[in-house]
Amino acid sequence: MPPVFAPPVPFPYALPSSCEGYQLAMPNSAFAAKIVRDFVGALLRTGAHAGLADDARLCVSEVVSNVYCHTRSELVRVEVLVGREEVAVHVTNDHTGPLPEPLVRPEGEGGRGLLVVNGLAASWGSSTRKVKARRTKTVWFVLTEPEPEPGTEADGRVGAAEPGNETRPDAAQAPAPH
Repeated sequence: MPPVFAPPVPFPYALPSSCEGYQLAMPNSAFAAKIVRDFVGALLRTGAHAGLADDARLCVSEVVSNVYCHTRSELVRVEVLVGREEVAVHVTNDHTGPLPEPLVRPEGEGGRGLLVVNGLAASWGSSTRKVKARRTKTVWFVLTEPEPEPGTEADGRVGAAEPGNETRPDAAQAPAPH
């Protein structure tokens, strides 16, 4: 019996079933990173994750650029999964080389793209998979909205942490200044 290749689980946890998925496939060219960057940016800016658009654009641009610079894959396939609290992006190519890793010595020339992804993403990774007669490689990352800082509008207590804005029990009864 021939070996069975099961697709790897690309994330350390399952995304909620309520996420929306978007896909884009294009030739692996010098223009692919810009096309994907614009696609992901427009997608996130028009939805609930506008605050993640810039980080997502930067991360996906780095990963797609790596496909162009380091593989001979004819196609780049991108899948964006937009969940309620997170955004996951898969970038897949048909290259059979080793899985990417961030540089150990970031002071060298080039190769800092995965360090950028590592710094911005809540999690990221890579996997290989055999699909029919070809082997694919996927680099994925997950971005999440940052936790609101105390005293910000997102926290719901605007000004509570600012000096001079402390509330007094009798403040509600004080007359408004003219």
